[in-house]
Amino acid sequence: MFTGIVEELGEVVALRPGAESARITVRGPLVTGDASHGASIAVNGVCLTVVDQQGDTFTADVMLETLRRTSLAGLGPGTEVNLERPVPAAGRLGGHVVQGHVDGTGTVLERVPGDRWEVVRIGLPARLARYVVEKGSIAVDGVSLTVATVEDDGPHGCTFTVSLIPETLARTTLGRRTVGEPVNLEVDVLAKYLERLVGAAAVVHPRTGDPGEAGDPASAGDPVEAGDLAEAGDLAEAGDPVEAGDPVEAGDPVEAADPVELSEESR
Repeated sequence: MFTGIVEELGEVVALRPGAESARITVRGPLVTGDASHGASIAVNGVCLTVVDQQGDTFTADVMLETLRRTSLAGLGPGTEVNLERPVPAAGRLGGHVVQGHVDGTGTVLERVPGDRWEVVRIGLPARLARYVVEKGSIAVDGVSLTVATVEDDGPHGCTFTVSLIPETLARTTLGRRTVGEPVNLEVDVLAKYLERLVGAAAVVHPRTGDPGEAGDPASAGDPVEAGDLAEAGDLAEAGDPVEAGDPVEAGDPVEAADPVELSEESR
């Protein structure tokens, strides 16, 4: 796991494409200082596995899915890239939770310079727009940034803006990205999990295993088996019978005309 705080600007030494993959070699004196075979290093926000390390360079394989979903295929010798090692378990999350699993690419649409900062507008695919919220977090080329504004139906379609401070402009590739260039985007993984759990996933009945859509009401006549639990705050409807042996909680009101069945021993 990464946190979106770039440690150094590296340089692509070579990109050797294959039929459906590529092998990339990157120079990064800092991140290779403690790198070994099998280590993970984020390159422009893409988590890559070190397969070879020589001096201040490391080499990694890039599979077809990564080439299709990210901007790595467009890199070449001499290209600067953002580099970050994984955060140790006891380390600080200086940015936000970043997996290094890029969701897609966006496009730099506009750069508006300020006093010592810049506002950058980035276009993104509509399928990712719902995960981007004002004052939320997003990783752009591996850089953890706070979303300043969001626009879903502007002249450029779905866009968002970020404000880049002098440190980000100087120490990452975002200071040099020009209008029209692609950038790697990773949205907040917590938002994706939440959508999956709450809205998109089918609800499975704990006893029967039957799937049902979230929010489907139980049909009249559905049996309630022993062991089925009512949620806190569930109210009994008027006319619901109370059977012998049903527990009554302290504070439960007993309405007039509520039928109570007697056990054989009490007759």
